[in-house]
Amino acid sequence: MTQKEPEIPVTPAVRMLRAAGVDFRPHLYEYLDRGGTRHAAASLNVPEHDVVKTLVMEARQEGEPRRVLLVLMHGDCEVSTKALARVLGAKRVSPASRDDVEKLTGYVPGSVSPFGTRTALPVYVEETVLDLERFFINGGRRGFQVEIRPSDLQRVLTVIPVKVGIPSERG
Repeated sequence: MTQKEPEIPVTPAVRMLRAAGVDFRPHLYEYLDRGGTRHAAASLNVPEHDVVKTLVMEARQEGEPRRVLLVLMHGDCEVSTKALARVLGAKRVSPASRDDVEKLTGYVPGSVSPFGTRTALPVYVEETVLDLERFFINGGRRGFQVEIRPSDLQRVLTVIPVKVGIPSERG
C-alpha cells in the first residue's frame, strides 16, 4: 500500500514550489490572529529562529517612486529599517499597508509567502537564514508553513542576502 500525500492547500506558493521540483514538507497548524512566528514555532515544536517571516516593505527616496520589496527574516528578529534603508540607498523604509500587501502579493496579511506573489518583487533575505539546514516559511495560507532548504529558496527565487536583523524587543 502506498502512502497518500497529506491534503495540503493548493496555493500559488505550492504551485510554484511544485513546478520548480522543490522537495518541501507541508505543516498545517491552527492559526492564531496576531500569533505570528512565536505561535507557529510553538505549534510546530521548532525554534522560532527557524520560522522565517515574509515582510512586505516599501522604500522611499525623495523625487522617486516608492519601491516595494520582500524581506525574509528570522521569526525571533526584527528588521532594522535604518540598516535596510542604508542597504537600499533609500531615505526611509517602512512596512507596506495591509491593502498594499494584499494587492501586490495576492496574499492576505498572515499568509504572505515569497513564492507565487501576484507581482514580482525583489526578495531580500537575512543572510543567516541561508545558514540554516532547513527552515519554515509561509505556504500562502494562514496556518500553513512549508519546510524547505535554503538552497531551494536560492534556486527558485533571486534573493539578495543582507544583514539587517536585530533581536526582537517583544517580551
